[in-house]
Amino acid sequence: MRVLLIEDDLKIAAFLQGGLKEAGFAVDAVYNGVEGEEMALNSIYDAAVIDIMLPGRDGLSVIESMRRQGVETPVLILSAKQSVDDRVRGLQKGGDDYMVKPFSFSELLARIQALIRRDRTNVNSTKLQVGPLEMDLLRHEVRRESRKIELPAKEYALLEYMMRNPGVVLSKTSILEKVYDYAFDPQTNVVDVLVCRLRNTIDRDFDTKMIHTVRGMGYVLRSD
Repeated sequence: MRVLLIEDDLKIAAFLQGGLKEAGFAVDAVYNGVEGEEMALNSIYDAAVIDIMLPGRDGLSVIESMRRQGVETPVLILSAKQSVDDRVRGLQKGGDDYMVKPFSFSELLARIQALIRRDRTNVNSTKLQVGPLEMDLLRHEVRRESRKIELPAKEYALLEYMMRNPGVVLSKTSILEKVYDYAFDPQTNVVDVLVCRLRNTIDRDFDTKMIHTVRGMGYVLRSD
């Protein structure tokens, strides 16, 4: 899952980015409203965390622009402003939740997860299935032929990406951008290692293999 973080306080941004990465999210962090708005409008995210007081363009203007142009990414607003009027205004402008600084990271993480669950429930996509492979997005569970499979955060994120694109060859670049949060480095083998670990878990002990390598192109998940 991918999160957009727009926060101009570098210490808070680094703290949030590190915590979200540990929780299994890929994070795009930007530090001003202009760049944040551009990314929010031109990329797909599972959620966004947006501060109100930003250089260039304030957070509420960014959210208004997102909603005006049909971007429905769930937004958690961060702000030092704590009055009821401030909260109401933030929600009226298109925010989905509102947290006041200082905040607990565990609560922020829980709220982001709740926003994502709510968003997926609204579009009836709480479960994914490709052949005998099932993923419950609410319970964070994976099963193959009713056998429960335990996956670390990155393997789970990769499998979710592949299950949302069954039969589609996914390049290393796209996997890096979706599962991690940095641009493609042709020298890195991080994707090969991650796919290998996932393949060993998903396909081990089963006659039919589901994760396939397409030489020179990438990887694909197939049920046949």
